[in-house]
Amino acid sequence: MDLFIQLTILLVTAFVFSYIAKLLKQPIIIGYIVAGILISPFLIKSGISIEGVEWFSKLGIAFLLFIVGLHLNPKVIKEIGFSSLIIGLGQIILTFGATFVIAFKLLGFDIVPSLYIGIALAFSSTIIVMKLLSDKQQLDSLYGKISIGVLIMQDIVAICVLVFISSLSGEKDFLEFAFENLLGGIIFTILLFLIGIFIFPKFTKNIAKSQELLFLFSICWCFVIASAFQYIGFSFEIGALIAGIVLSISPYNVEISAKVRPLRDFFLIIFFIILGFNLDISKLGLVIGNAVIFSLIVLILKPLILMVLMKCFGYSKRTNFFVGTTLGQISEFSLIILIMGVSLGGIDNSVLNTMVVTMILTILFSTYMIIYSREFYEKISAILSVFERKKVKKEIYFKKEYNALLFGYNRIGFNILNSLKESKKSYLVIDFNPDTISELQKSKVPCVYGDVDDSEFLGDLPIDKAKLIVSTIPEYETNLLLIKETRDINKNAIIILRAHSIPDALNLYKAGADYVLTPHFLGGEYLAHMITNFKTNEGKYKEEKQKHIKLLEEMSKKGHEHPFVEKN
Repeated sequence: MDLFIQLTILLVTAFVFSYIAKLLKQPIIIGYIVAGILISPFLIKSGISIEGVEWFSKLGIAFLLFIVGLHLNPKVIKEIGFSSLIIGLGQIILTFGATFVIAFKLLGFDIVPSLYIGIALAFSSTIIVMKLLSDKQQLDSLYGKISIGVLIMQDIVAICVLVFISSLSGEKDFLEFAFENLLGGIIFTILLFLIGIFIFPKFTKNIAKSQELLFLFSICWCFVIASAFQYIGFSFEIGALIAGIVLSISPYNVEISAKVRPLRDFFLIIFFIILGFNLDISKLGLVIGNAVIFSLIVLILKPLILMVLMKCFGYSKRTNFFVGTTLGQISEFSLIILIMGVSLGGIDNSVLNTMVVTMILTILFSTYMIIYSREFYEKISAILSVFERKKVKKEIYFKKEYNALLFGYNRIGFNILNSLKESKKSYLVIDFNPDTISELQKSKVPCVYGDVDDSEFLGDLPIDKAKLIVSTIPEYETNLLLIKETRDINKNAIIILRAHSIPDALNLYKAGADYVLTPHFLGGEYLAHMITNFKTNEGKYKEEKQKHIKLLEEMSKKGHEHPFVEKN
């Protein structure tokens, strides 16, 4: 059968099942894999060339890792925070250890397959998590930021694992590889970074004048470096990743990522379909039992490990629960590592098949867990207190009344706090991020740690005497609760809230809010106000520019950078 016809059949089938997955509120990746599983018997009988199609899936892996690298800028790594690093690293170690013991001791796998399985279950899916957080508009929430930080930590560890597995691909032993290939690889990588720092800024500035040239250069760079790494004894996956990391320090990294992403998405469709191809339905009964056990590890044990680790850092049970449920699936990195393991002979296809089924099961359940996390939390919140430090629930005593209460200290809260300081009125900041509270205490800002979703905590706050209540928290249900609790004891307080969408804003007004901030629309409103008043007065715009630069520099010093939007 002609390769073009083969691809046509694959893509049409993938579209049909992806559309069904979308109707079921599932990530369309599920549709790709299921399409591969169901169509493989028919295409194999018709003489499909698996080898030819597999080359497309390899391109998908290369582009995926290239884009991951593009977003692993050292600045991003610095911004994720110490707590996310430790939580992410601790979760990887503990999940890996527990999974290895279960696979080796209880399920009877050999040592090497148990190691691969432990690694696979330790990582979570960047594509799934980022998509669902974006859909829920939670990328900028506390649990969203922590989840992203943990994902970045996982990516860093996954890179190290890929490098190690690459060292096993040749006939040399590890020590010989370390002294020859590994040393050469390190020197080559350092050289690439020096090129990225000292040569690329001027070079890419020239190229960026033409969008077509920038796109072509990006693809060439990815392929050249991937090929070079494969030539010196590593895998092309490592080369594609390093190529992306080197370009991440370029000012055009976001633009390059946007241009390459459609290519990645197309070839990844083939990658996931091929995964489905490799799953033999007739042998499903042999792997389903182990897949269910591994799915329970990912869906239950991994979230519990995350919740215990986060408890140690003083986060509330609500934040702990949301992070745990958000990261309850296995990663694309896991499958790439397993595929490399199969190619090296370290594991057989049955292990890969088990992990593919595990991925399907964990994505299915974790997607609904993420979408309905708030409803699920409300039903079991009482039993989650074990994952919260006791001091969080202590009764709070206040020495004075406050004119204003500010809920949520973020980029928006930063400006509001400055206004409250200038007004000379007494104020109190309430936030449920322990790191934020520590920073505010160092700056001698009146603040208290607490979760606004806790009615008992709200009852402890001096809301009855406050004249102004301001919430920069984006969650609609949280702000709805804040209105109710405030209006029950203080009819006259001015309540200012934040909303992501027009329906949420209108509903908050109906519930009793005095003003609802919609940041996405407010920027355009303010710009329209400037144009109306300044017209073409150059001096006015310069004055506004200087004020804005001063504000941005002050916010940057305080660590209020733009949120991390998409990583791959």
